[in-house]
Amino acid sequence: MDRKATIRRTTKETDIEVTICLDGTGKTDIETGIGFFDHMLDGFARHGLFDLTVKAAGDLDVDCHHTVEDTGIVLGSAILEALGGKEGIKRYGNFLLPMDETLILCAIDLSGRPYLNYDAPFTAERIGDLDTEMGREFFYAVSYSAKMNLHLKVLDGINNHHIAEAIFKGFGKALDMAVSVD
Repeated sequence: MDRKATIRRTTKETDIEVTICLDGTGKTDIETGIGFFDHMLDGFARHGLFDLTVKAAGDLDVDCHHTVEDTGIVLGSAILEALGGKEGIKRYGNFLLPMDETLILCAIDLSGRPYLNYDAPFTAERIGDLDTEMGREFFYAVSYSAKMNLHLKVLDGINNHHIAEAIFKGFGKALDMAVSVD
């Protein structure tokens, strides 16, 4: 089985192409122009065992908002297309991910009913060149484009880098479980 999709979206602010293979090995080729965001997407793909290519050009001279949000829209659309009719998938996935002092919970239902519950307080405005408030925007875009019910909750954590990284890795692990064939 090779559940794979490529989606491209071009707007006034961005030009983004994403290819995802849900049955991959964690290979990535990611270039968004936002170093820390690339690092997060790489962690998502490696820990979810998805092959992921992301090529994004956006109006980073303004800020990172359009690039991050639109990447979420395109990634969610690619996940939905790669799932096809969702025949035989487990549908539900969850993961409790520890990373040093941080503990996050990610739970997913690929029900076709989009919803995001995001509880991730950050104490820093930015991590590298990524605004921390963009985490919610990214996961909202992914959840609605993929038509998934997504819950992300930070149960414990102090270090903002660890919190963000645990969220993306936990999302990868939970999504891997949800898309796996039962």
